[in-house]
Amino acid sequence: MSSARLSGVGVSSGRASGPVVRVSEPLGEPPSTPAPDDVAAEAARIRPAADLVVERLVARAAQVTGDAKAVLETTAAMAADPALLSQAEKLVADESLPAARAVHQAAAGFITALESAGGYLAERARDVQDVRDRLVAELLGVPAPGVPELSSPSVLVARDLAPADTAGLDPAKVLALVTEEGGPTSHTAILARSLGIPAVVACRGVLALDAGALSVDGDTGVVQESDGTVVAANTGEKAEWNGVGVLRDGHRVKVLGNVGSPGDAEAAAAGGAEGVGLFRTEFCFLSATAEPTVEEQRTAYAAVLAPFAGKPVVVRTLDAGADKPLAFLEPDPEPNPALGVRGLRVAFDRPELLDRQLEAIALAAGDSGADVSVMAPMVATAAEAAWFVERARKAGLDRVGVMIEIPAAALAAREILAVVDFVSLGTNDLAQYVFAADRQVGAVAALNDPWQPALLRLIKLVGEAGTELGKPVGVCGEAAADPLLACVLTGLGVTSLSMNHTALAGVGAKLATTSYDVCQLAARGALAAADPASAKLAARAPH
Repeated sequence: MSSARLSGVGVSSGRASGPVVRVSEPLGEPPSTPAPDDVAAEAARIRPAADLVVERLVARAAQVTGDAKAVLETTAAMAADPALLSQAEKLVADESLPAARAVHQAAAGFITALESAGGYLAERARDVQDVRDRLVAELLGVPAPGVPELSSPSVLVARDLAPADTAGLDPAKVLALVTEEGGPTSHTAILARSLGIPAVVACRGVLALDAGALSVDGDTGVVQESDGTVVAANTGEKAEWNGVGVLRDGHRVKVLGNVGSPGDAEAAAAGGAEGVGLFRTEFCFLSATAEPTVEEQRTAYAAVLAPFAGKPVVVRTLDAGADKPLAFLEPDPEPNPALGVRGLRVAFDRPELLDRQLEAIALAAGDSGADVSVMAPMVATAAEAAWFVERARKAGLDRVGVMIEIPAAALAAREILAVVDFVSLGTNDLAQYVFAADRQVGAVAALNDPWQPALLRLIKLVGEAGTELGKPVGVCGEAAADPLLACVLTGLGVTSLSMNHTALAGVGAKLATTSYDVCQLAARGALAAADPASAKLAARAPH
Protein backbone atom coordinates (compact mmCIF):
# COMPACT_ATOMS: atom_id res chain seq x y z
CA MET A 1 0.00 0.00 0.00
CA SER A 2 1.41 3.40 -0.96
CA SER A 3 1.11 5.94 1.82
CA ALA A 4 -0.21 9.44 1.19
CA ARG A 5 2.44 12.14 1.52
CA LEU A 6 1.72 15.83 2.14
CA SER A 7 3.96 18.84 2.57
CA GLY A 8 3.51 21.87 4.78
CA VAL A 9 5.82 24.31 6.52
CA GLY A 10 7.93 22.77 9.27
CA VAL A 11 7.96 25.24 12.18
CA SER A 12 9.19 23.17 15.11
CA SER A 13 12.02 20.67 14.73
CA GLY A 14 11.86 16.95 15.37
CA ARG A 15 10.33 13.79 13.94
CA ALA A 16 7.52 11.80 15.51
CA SER A 17 4.74 9.42 14.55
CA GLY A 18 1.67 7.85 16.08
CA PRO A 19 -2.12 7.61 16.03
CA VAL A 20 -4.11 10.66 14.92
CA VAL A 21 -6.48 12.60 17.16
CA ARG A 22 -8.50 15.27 15.37
CA VAL A 23 -9.32 18.55 17.04
CA SER A 24 -12.98 19.48 16.64
CA GLU A 25 -13.81 22.20 14.14
CA PRO A 26 -14.69 25.66 15.51
CA LEU A 27 -18.34 26.33 16.29
CA GLY A 28 -20.41 27.59 13.39
CA GLU A 29 -22.25 30.90 13.36
CA PRO A 30 -25.02 30.83 16.00
CA PRO A 31 -28.60 31.57 14.81
CA SER A 32 -30.10 35.05 15.11
CA THR A 33 -33.52 33.64 16.01
CA PRO A 34 -35.66 33.19 17.97
CA ALA A 35 -35.64 36.67 19.46
CA PRO A 36 -35.48 36.60 23.28
CA ASP A 37 -38.71 37.28 25.17
CA ASP A 38 -36.86 39.38 27.73
CA VAL A 39 -33.90 41.24 26.19
CA ALA A 40 -32.68 42.55 29.55
CA ALA A 41 -32.52 39.02 30.98
CA GLU A 42 -30.83 37.75 27.81
CA ALA A 43 -28.20 40.51 27.90
CA ALA A 44 -27.59 39.76 31.59
CA ARG A 45 -26.45 36.20 30.66
CA ILE A 46 -23.33 37.50 28.87
CA ARG A 47 -21.16 38.68 31.78
CA PRO A 48 -21.65 35.55 33.94
CA ALA A 49 -20.73 33.39 30.93
CA ALA A 50 -17.60 35.48 30.40
CA ASP A 51 -16.74 35.15 34.11
CA LEU A 52 -16.87 31.33 33.81
CA VAL A 53 -14.65 31.34 30.70
CA VAL A 54 -12.15 33.64 32.46
CA GLU A 55 -12.17 31.45 35.56
CA ARG A 56 -11.31 28.31 33.52
CA LEU A 57 -8.53 30.04 31.60
CA VAL A 58 -7.00 31.52 34.76
CA ALA A 59 -7.11 28.09 36.43
CA ARG A 60 -5.26 26.57 33.45
CA ALA A 61 -2.73 29.43 33.51
CA ALA A 62 -1.97 28.66 37.15
CA GLN A 63 -0.83 25.15 36.16
CA VAL A 64 1.79 26.23 33.60
CA THR A 65 4.69 28.66 33.30
CA GLY A 66 6.49 30.85 30.74
CA ASP A 67 4.94 31.50 27.34
CA ALA A 68 2.02 29.14 27.97
CA LYS A 69 1.06 31.02 31.14
CA ALA A 70 1.31 34.40 29.39
CA VAL A 71 -0.87 33.27 26.48
CA LEU A 72 -3.58 31.82 28.73
CA GLU A 73 -3.63 34.97 30.88
CA THR A 74 -3.86 37.16 27.76
CA THR A 75 -6.77 35.07 26.45
CA ALA A 76 -8.51 35.36 29.82
CA ALA A 77 -8.09 39.15 29.70
CA MET A 78 -9.66 39.22 26.23
CA ALA A 79 -12.64 37.18 27.48
CA ALA A 80 -13.20 39.83 30.15
CA ASP A 81 -12.78 42.76 27.74
CA PRO A 82 -15.47 45.33 28.68
CA ALA A 83 -15.61 46.70 25.11
CA LEU A 84 -16.48 43.28 23.65
CA LEU A 85 -19.02 42.44 26.34
CA SER A 86 -20.69 45.88 26.24
CA GLN A 87 -20.99 45.69 22.46
CA ALA A 88 -22.62 42.24 22.72
CA GLU A 89 -25.07 43.46 25.39
CA LYS A 90 -25.96 46.43 23.19
CA LEU A 91 -26.71 44.12 20.24
CA VAL A 92 -29.08 42.07 22.41
CA ALA A 93 -30.85 45.23 23.57
CA ASP A 94 -30.95 47.06 20.22
CA GLU A 95 -31.52 44.19 17.79
CA SER A 96 -33.21 41.57 20.01
CA LEU A 97 -30.49 39.05 19.23
CA PRO A 98 -29.89 35.91 21.29
CA ALA A 99 -26.83 36.34 23.52
CA ALA A 100 -24.68 33.80 21.61
CA ARG A 101 -25.36 35.52 18.29
CA ALA A 102 -24.66 38.94 19.81
CA VAL A 103 -21.25 37.81 21.12
CA HIS A 104 -20.39 36.33 17.71
CA GLN A 105 -21.38 39.54 15.94
CA ALA A 106 -19.59 41.83 18.42
CA ALA A 107 -16.38 39.82 18.06
CA ALA A 108 -16.55 40.08 14.26
CA GLY A 109 -15.76 43.81 14.38
CA PHE A 110 -12.66 43.26 16.52
CA ILE A 111 -11.50 40.36 14.32
CA THR A 112 -11.90 42.37 11.10
CA ALA A 113 -9.93 45.29 12.52
CA LEU A 114 -7.05 43.04 13.56
CA GLU A 115 -7.03 41.01 10.34
CA SER A 116 -6.83 44.19 8.27
CA ALA A 117 -3.75 45.15 10.27
CA GLY A 118 -1.39 42.55 8.88
CA GLY A 119 1.75 41.51 10.74
CA TYR A 120 1.80 40.93 14.49
CA LEU A 121 -1.67 42.37 15.18
CA ALA A 122 -3.34 40.18 12.54
CA GLU A 123 -1.94 37.14 14.34
CA ARG A 124 -3.93 38.22 17.42
CA ALA A 125 -7.21 37.85 15.50
CA ARG A 126 -6.98 34.09 16.16
CA ASP A 127 -7.00 34.83 19.91
CA VAL A 128 -10.25 36.81 19.59
CA GLN A 129 -11.85 33.99 17.56
CA ASP A 130 -10.92 31.59 20.36
CA VAL A 131 -12.47 33.83 23.02
CA ARG A 132 -15.59 34.23 20.86
CA ASP A 133 -15.99 30.46 20.46
CA ARG A 134 -15.52 29.83 24.19
CA LEU A 135 -18.14 32.46 25.10
CA VAL A 136 -20.61 31.21 22.47
CA ALA A 137 -20.20 27.60 23.65
CA GLU A 138 -20.86 28.65 27.25
CA LEU A 139 -24.00 30.57 26.25
CA LEU A 140 -25.27 27.66 24.15
CA GLY A 141 -24.49 25.11 26.87
CA VAL A 142 -22.23 23.00 24.62
CA PRO A 143 -18.61 21.86 25.16
CA ALA A 144 -15.98 24.46 24.26
CA PRO A 145 -14.09 23.73 21.05
CA GLY A 146 -10.48 22.70 21.33
CA VAL A 147 -8.18 19.81 22.09
CA PRO A 148 -9.92 16.73 23.53
CA GLU A 149 -8.55 14.90 26.56
CA LEU A 150 -5.77 12.62 25.32
CA SER A 151 -5.61 9.12 26.82
CA SER A 152 -2.37 8.14 25.07
CA PRO A 153 0.44 9.76 23.02
CA SER A 154 -1.05 11.08 19.76
CA VAL A 155 -0.46 13.26 16.71
CA LEU A 156 -2.87 16.21 16.81
CA VAL A 157 -4.46 17.30 13.53
CA ALA A 158 -6.47 20.53 13.33
CA ARG A 159 -7.61 23.25 10.97
CA ASP A 160 -5.73 25.65 13.23
CA LEU A 161 -5.12 25.80 16.95
CA ALA A 162 -5.96 28.69 19.19
CA PRO A 163 -2.89 29.89 21.10
CA ALA A 164 -4.67 29.03 24.37
CA ASP A 165 -5.09 25.44 23.17
CA THR A 166 -1.46 25.18 22.10
CA ALA A 167 -0.36 26.64 25.43
CA GLY A 168 -2.19 23.88 27.29
CA LEU A 169 -0.66 20.97 25.35
CA ASP A 170 1.17 18.29 27.30
CA PRO A 171 4.41 17.39 25.46
CA ALA A 172 4.24 13.95 27.09
CA LYS A 173 0.93 13.25 25.32
CA VAL A 174 1.26 15.26 22.09
CA LEU A 175 3.77 13.60 19.78
CA ALA A 176 3.41 16.17 17.00
CA LEU A 177 1.10 18.85 15.72
CA VAL A 178 -0.20 19.35 12.15
CA THR A 179 -2.52 22.16 11.05
CA GLU A 180 -4.17 22.80 7.70
CA GLU A 181 -3.89 26.56 8.15
CA GLY A 182 -1.55 28.93 10.01
CA GLY A 183 1.90 30.16 9.07
CA PRO A 184 5.53 30.08 10.20
CA THR A 185 5.21 33.24 12.31
CA SER A 186 1.96 32.32 14.09
CA HIS A 187 1.66 32.12 17.85
CA THR A 188 1.00 28.40 17.50
CA ALA A 189 4.35 27.91 15.73
CA ILE A 190 6.21 29.85 18.43
CA LEU A 191 4.55 27.92 21.26
CA ALA A 192 5.13 24.51 19.61
CA ARG A 193 8.85 25.33 19.48
CA SER A 194 8.89 26.42 23.12
CA LEU A 195 7.21 23.13 24.13
CA GLY A 196 9.57 21.05 21.98
CA ILE A 197 6.71 19.52 19.97
CA PRO A 198 7.44 18.83 16.27
CA ALA A 199 4.96 20.87 14.23
CA VAL A 200 3.96 21.41 10.61
CA VAL A 201 1.56 24.21 9.63
CA ALA A 202 -0.15 25.11 6.34
CA CYS A 203 -0.35 21.41 5.47
CA ARG A 204 -3.08 21.59 2.87
CA GLY A 205 -5.20 18.46 2.54
CA VAL A 206 -4.39 17.00 5.96
CA LEU A 207 -8.00 17.33 7.17
CA ALA A 208 -9.25 15.35 4.16
CA LEU A 209 -6.63 12.63 4.71
CA ASP A 210 -8.31 9.51 6.06
CA ALA A 211 -5.32 8.22 8.00
CA GLY A 212 -5.36 6.57 11.39
CA ALA A 213 -1.70 7.36 12.02
CA LEU A 214 0.83 9.88 10.71
CA SER A 215 4.54 10.52 10.79
CA VAL A 216 5.52 14.18 11.05
CA ASP A 217 8.85 15.80 10.20
CA GLY A 218 8.99 19.26 11.73
CA ASP A 219 12.22 20.06 9.86
CA THR A 220 11.19 19.26 6.28
CA GLY A 221 7.43 19.80 6.68
CA VAL A 222 6.65 16.32 5.33
CA VAL A 223 3.57 14.57 6.76
CA GLN A 224 2.71 11.02 5.68
CA GLU A 225 0.70 7.99 6.71
CA SER A 226 2.42 5.61 9.10
CA ASP A 227 1.77 2.14 10.48
CA GLY A 228 0.69 3.47 13.87
CA THR A 229 3.97 2.81 15.69
CA VAL A 230 4.49 5.46 18.36
CA VAL A 231 7.79 7.29 17.92
CA ALA A 232 8.38 10.28 20.15
CA ALA A 233 10.60 13.14 19.03
CA ASN A 234 14.15 12.88 20.28
CA THR A 235 14.39 16.47 21.46
CA GLY A 236 17.36 15.75 23.72
CA GLU A 237 18.31 17.68 26.82
CA LYS A 238 17.47 21.33 27.22
CA ALA A 239 20.15 23.39 25.48
CA GLU A 240 22.83 24.72 27.81
CA TRP A 241 24.11 28.20 27.00
CA ASN A 242 26.41 30.47 28.99
CA GLY A 243 24.58 33.66 27.98
CA VAL A 244 27.21 34.98 25.56
CA GLY A 245 26.59 34.89 21.81
CA VAL A 246 29.94 33.74 20.51
CA LEU A 247 31.09 31.12 18.01
CA ARG A 248 33.73 28.56 19.04
CA ASP A 249 36.36 30.54 17.12
CA GLY A 250 35.53 33.74 19.03
CA HIS A 251 33.38 35.38 16.31
CA ARG A 252 30.79 37.50 18.13
CA VAL A 253 27.05 37.40 17.34
CA LYS A 254 24.78 39.04 19.92
CA VAL A 255 21.80 36.90 21.00
CA LEU A 256 18.98 39.26 21.97
CA GLY A 257 15.30 39.14 22.92
CA ASN A 258 12.15 40.41 21.21
CA VAL A 259 9.80 42.06 23.72
CA GLY A 260 6.52 43.92 23.72
CA SER A 261 5.61 44.27 27.41
CA PRO A 262 7.21 44.33 30.87
CA GLY A 263 6.46 40.59 31.22
CA ASP A 264 8.26 39.85 27.95
CA ALA A 265 11.27 41.86 29.11
CA GLU A 266 11.49 39.96 32.41
CA ALA A 267 11.22 36.62 30.59
CA ALA A 268 13.92 37.63 28.08
CA ALA A 269 16.26 38.76 30.87
CA ALA A 270 15.64 35.51 32.78
CA GLY A 271 16.30 33.56 29.57
CA GLY A 272 19.78 35.07 29.31
CA ALA A 273 19.23 37.64 26.54
CA GLU A 274 22.26 39.90 26.12
CA GLY A 275 19.88 42.76 25.47
CA VAL A 276 16.81 43.51 23.34
CA GLY A 277 16.93 43.64 19.55
CA LEU A 278 13.27 44.58 19.13
CA PHE A 279 11.11 46.40 21.67
CA ARG A 280 7.64 46.74 20.13
CA THR A 281 6.04 49.89 21.56
CA GLU A 282 2.51 49.22 20.26
CA PHE A 283 1.36 47.84 23.66
CA CYS A 284 1.28 51.42 24.91
CA PHE A 285 -1.15 52.52 22.16
CA LEU A 286 -3.46 49.58 21.33
CA SER A 287 -6.28 50.23 23.80
CA ALA A 288 -5.85 54.02 23.88
CA THR A 289 -8.74 56.17 22.71
CA ALA A 290 -6.44 59.20 22.78
CA GLU A 291 -2.71 59.43 22.18
CA PRO A 292 -0.86 58.56 25.42
CA THR A 293 0.96 61.57 26.87
CA VAL A 294 4.75 61.78 26.91
CA GLU A 295 4.74 60.99 30.64
CA GLU A 296 2.41 58.00 30.19
CA GLN A 297 4.65 56.64 27.45
CA ARG A 298 7.78 57.35 29.51
CA THR A 299 6.46 55.31 32.45
CA ALA A 300 5.33 52.42 30.23
CA TYR A 301 8.64 52.22 28.36
CA ALA A 302 10.75 52.48 31.52
CA ALA A 303 8.97 49.40 32.94
CA VAL A 304 10.08 47.38 29.89
CA LEU A 305 13.62 48.79 29.88
CA ALA A 306 14.22 48.25 33.62
CA PRO A 307 15.37 44.57 33.44
CA PHE A 308 18.06 45.63 30.94
CA ALA A 309 19.82 48.41 32.83
CA GLY A 310 23.33 48.71 31.43
CA LYS A 311 22.47 46.51 28.43
CA PRO A 312 21.59 47.38 24.81
CA VAL A 313 17.92 47.78 23.89
CA VAL A 314 16.64 48.68 20.43
CA VAL A 315 13.27 50.43 20.63
CA ARG A 316 11.10 50.42 17.51
CA THR A 317 8.86 53.44 17.10
CA LEU A 318 5.14 52.94 16.59
CA ASP A 319 4.41 50.43 13.83
CA ALA A 320 0.85 51.50 13.18
CA GLY A 321 -1.27 53.53 10.82
CA ALA A 322 -4.24 53.09 8.53
CA ASP A 323 -3.81 49.34 8.82
CA LYS A 324 -3.94 49.28 12.63
CA PRO A 325 -7.05 49.78 14.77
CA LEU A 326 -5.77 52.79 16.71
CA ALA A 327 -8.74 55.06 17.31
CA PHE A 328 -6.82 58.28 17.92
CA LEU A 329 -5.08 58.11 14.52
CA GLU A 330 -8.42 58.52 12.66
CA PRO A 331 -6.98 57.02 9.45
CA ASP A 332 -8.58 57.38 6.07
CA PRO A 333 -9.88 54.08 4.67
CA GLU A 334 -7.41 52.42 2.28
CA PRO A 335 -8.02 49.71 -0.32
CA ASN A 336 -4.80 47.88 0.66
CA PRO A 337 -3.64 48.93 4.14
CA ALA A 338 -0.52 46.71 4.14
CA LEU A 339 0.76 48.89 1.28
CA GLY A 340 -0.55 52.16 2.65
CA VAL A 341 0.24 54.68 5.36
CA ARG A 342 1.77 52.54 8.10
CA GLY A 343 4.90 52.58 10.24
CA LEU A 344 7.11 55.63 9.71
CA ARG A 345 4.78 56.83 6.94
CA VAL A 346 2.26 57.94 9.58
CA ALA A 347 4.86 60.38 10.91
CA PHE A 348 5.42 62.13 7.59
CA ASP A 349 1.99 63.74 7.96
CA ARG A 350 2.04 63.83 11.76
CA PRO A 351 5.66 64.39 12.83
CA GLU A 352 4.55 65.66 16.24
CA LEU A 353 3.29 62.13 17.09
CA LEU A 354 6.76 60.72 16.40
CA ASP A 355 8.52 63.59 18.20
CA ARG A 356 6.53 62.98 21.38
CA GLN A 357 7.29 59.27 21.25
CA LEU A 358 11.01 59.92 20.72
CA GLU A 359 11.00 62.32 23.68
CA ALA A 360 9.35 59.67 25.87
CA ILE A 361 11.86 57.01 24.76
CA ALA A 362 14.81 59.31 25.57
CA LEU A 363 13.38 60.09 29.02
CA ALA A 364 12.68 56.39 29.75
CA ALA A 365 16.24 55.54 28.71
CA GLY A 366 17.52 57.96 31.33
CA ASP A 367 15.14 56.58 33.96
CA SER A 368 16.07 52.94 33.38
CA GLY A 369 19.79 53.08 32.71
CA ALA A 370 19.41 50.87 29.63
CA ASP A 371 21.65 51.56 26.63
CA VAL A 372 18.86 52.59 24.26
CA SER A 373 18.90 52.79 20.47
CA VAL A 374 15.86 53.59 18.36
CA MET A 375 14.73 52.38 14.94
CA ALA A 376 11.87 53.14 12.58
CA PRO A 377 9.62 50.59 10.84
CA MET A 378 8.54 50.55 7.16
CA VAL A 379 11.41 52.55 5.72
CA ALA A 380 11.73 52.33 1.93
CA THR A 381 14.48 54.81 0.97
CA ALA A 382 17.66 56.42 2.26
CA ALA A 383 15.90 59.81 2.27
CA GLU A 384 13.25 58.46 4.67
CA ALA A 385 15.98 56.99 6.87
CA ALA A 386 17.85 60.31 6.97
CA TRP A 387 14.64 62.16 7.91
CA PHE A 388 14.11 59.80 10.85
CA VAL A 389 17.75 60.01 11.98
CA GLU A 390 17.57 63.81 12.14
CA ARG A 391 14.43 63.79 14.33
CA ALA A 392 15.78 61.05 16.63
CA ARG A 393 19.08 62.85 17.19
CA LYS A 394 17.22 66.09 17.91
CA ALA A 395 15.34 64.18 20.65
CA GLY A 396 18.66 63.25 22.25
CA LEU A 397 18.94 59.67 20.97
CA ASP A 398 22.48 59.04 19.71
CA ARG A 399 22.21 55.60 18.10
CA VAL A 400 19.61 55.47 15.34
CA GLY A 401 18.69 52.76 12.85
CA VAL A 402 15.87 51.51 10.66
CA MET A 403 14.04 48.28 9.89
CA ILE A 404 14.68 46.53 6.57
CA GLU A 405 11.29 44.97 5.80
CA ILE A 406 10.53 46.46 2.37
CA PRO A 407 12.43 44.86 -0.55
CA ALA A 408 13.42 48.32 -1.83
CA ALA A 409 15.24 48.99 1.44
CA ALA A 410 17.22 45.75 1.10
CA LEU A 411 18.17 46.70 -2.46
CA ALA A 412 19.24 50.17 -1.24
CA ALA A 413 21.03 48.85 1.86
CA ARG A 414 24.33 50.63 1.12
CA GLU A 415 22.68 54.02 0.75
CA ILE A 416 20.57 53.48 3.87
CA LEU A 417 23.50 52.24 5.96
CA ALA A 418 25.46 55.32 4.94
CA VAL A 419 22.98 57.52 6.88
CA VAL A 420 22.09 55.28 9.88
CA ASP A 421 24.09 53.59 12.64
CA PHE A 422 22.59 50.09 12.13
CA VAL A 423 19.77 48.19 10.42
CA SER A 424 17.57 45.33 11.56
CA LEU A 425 15.91 42.87 9.19
CA GLY A 426 12.26 42.17 9.93
CA THR A 427 12.22 38.86 8.06
CA ASN A 428 8.50 38.20 8.68
CA ASP A 429 7.36 41.30 6.79
CA LEU A 430 10.25 41.18 4.33
CA ALA A 431 9.19 37.69 3.25
CA GLN A 432 5.55 38.80 3.01
CA TYR A 433 6.45 41.67 0.69
CA VAL A 434 9.06 39.76 -1.35
CA PHE A 435 6.62 36.97 -2.17
CA ALA A 436 3.40 39.04 -2.23
CA ALA A 437 2.07 36.46 0.25
CA ASP A 438 -0.06 37.52 3.23
CA ARG A 439 1.33 35.98 6.43
CA GLN A 440 -2.19 35.11 7.58
CA VAL A 441 -3.26 33.12 4.51
CA GLY A 442 -2.53 29.41 4.91
CA ALA A 443 -2.70 28.76 1.17
CA VAL A 444 0.45 30.85 0.60
CA ALA A 445 2.23 30.13 3.92
CA ALA A 446 4.94 28.05 2.22
CA LEU A 447 6.12 31.23 0.46
CA ASN A 448 6.75 32.82 3.85
CA ASP A 449 9.13 30.06 4.90
CA PRO A 450 12.25 31.92 6.13
CA TRP A 451 14.41 29.31 4.33
CA GLN A 452 13.24 30.57 0.92
CA PRO A 453 16.45 31.14 -1.09
CA ALA A 454 15.10 34.38 -2.60
CA LEU A 455 14.69 35.83 0.89
CA LEU A 456 18.19 34.68 1.89
CA ARG A 457 19.64 36.36 -1.21
CA LEU A 458 18.11 39.68 -0.18
CA ILE A 459 19.50 39.27 3.33
CA LYS A 460 22.93 38.62 1.77
CA LEU A 461 22.80 42.03 0.05
CA VAL A 462 22.18 43.73 3.39
CA GLY A 463 24.86 41.67 5.16
CA GLU A 464 27.44 42.55 2.52
CA ALA A 465 26.59 46.25 2.78
CA GLY A 466 26.94 46.14 6.58
CA THR A 467 30.32 44.40 6.36
CA GLU A 468 31.56 46.85 3.73
CA LEU A 469 30.53 49.91 5.76
CA GLY A 470 31.42 48.43 9.15
CA LYS A 471 27.89 48.80 10.53
CA PRO A 472 25.80 46.25 12.45
CA VAL A 473 23.07 44.22 10.73
CA GLY A 474 20.53 42.48 12.96
CA VAL A 475 17.67 40.07 12.34
CA CYS A 476 14.61 40.38 14.58
CA GLY A 477 12.10 38.24 12.66
CA GLU A 478 11.22 34.62 13.46
CA ALA A 479 14.09 33.48 11.18
CA ALA A 480 16.48 34.26 14.04
CA ALA A 481 14.78 31.70 16.32
CA ASP A 482 15.82 28.70 14.18
CA PRO A 483 19.27 27.52 15.42
CA LEU A 484 20.41 26.19 12.02
CA LEU A 485 19.13 29.25 10.17
CA ALA A 486 20.87 31.44 12.78
CA CYS A 487 24.15 29.93 11.58
CA VAL A 488 23.25 30.71 7.96
CA LEU A 489 22.34 34.29 8.85
CA THR A 490 25.67 34.68 10.64
CA GLY A 491 27.39 33.47 7.49
CA LEU A 492 25.49 36.11 5.51
CA GLY A 493 27.03 38.90 7.61
CA VAL A 494 24.36 39.30 10.32
CA THR A 495 25.89 40.52 13.60
CA SER A 496 22.97 40.12 16.02
CA LEU A 497 19.96 37.82 16.29
CA SER A 498 16.83 38.75 18.21
CA MET A 499 14.06 36.30 19.10
CA ASN A 500 11.31 35.11 21.45
CA HIS A 501 12.84 34.30 24.85
CA THR A 502 12.10 30.56 24.52
CA ALA A 503 14.53 30.31 21.57
CA LEU A 504 17.49 32.07 23.22
CA ALA A 505 19.25 29.05 24.76
CA GLY A 506 18.83 26.86 21.68
CA VAL A 507 20.27 29.47 19.33
CA GLY A 508 23.07 30.49 21.71
CA ALA A 509 24.07 26.86 22.29
CA LYS A 510 24.08 26.07 18.56
CA LEU A 511 26.26 29.08 17.72
CA ALA A 512 28.77 28.02 20.39
CA THR A 513 29.34 24.70 18.60
CA THR A 514 30.16 26.17 15.19
CA SER A 515 32.69 28.52 13.61
CA TYR A 516 32.45 31.44 11.23
CA ASP A 517 33.89 29.56 8.25
CA VAL A 518 31.31 26.77 8.74
CA CYS A 519 28.54 29.40 8.89
CA GLN A 520 29.78 30.88 5.62
CA LEU A 521 29.82 27.43 3.97
CA ALA A 522 26.25 26.79 5.23
CA ALA A 523 25.16 30.18 3.88
CA ARG A 524 26.69 29.54 0.46
CA GLY A 525 24.92 26.19 0.23
CA ALA A 526 21.55 27.65 1.24
CA LEU A 527 21.89 30.56 -1.21
CA ALA A 528 22.52 28.19 -4.12
CA ALA A 529 19.51 25.98 -3.31
CA ALA A 530 16.36 25.87 -5.42
CA ASP A 531 13.84 25.62 -2.57
CA PRO A 532 13.56 25.78 1.24
CA ALA A 533 13.97 22.01 1.78
CA SER A 534 17.15 21.94 -0.32
CA ALA A 535 18.42 25.05 1.49
CA LYS A 536 18.06 23.30 4.88
CA LEU A 537 19.85 20.20 3.61
CA ALA A 538 22.68 22.28 2.16
CA ALA A 539 23.03 24.24 5.42
CA ARG A 540 23.30 21.04 7.46
CA ALA A 541 26.06 19.58 5.30
CA PRO A 542 29.02 21.54 6.78
CA HIS A 543 27.92 20.95 10.41
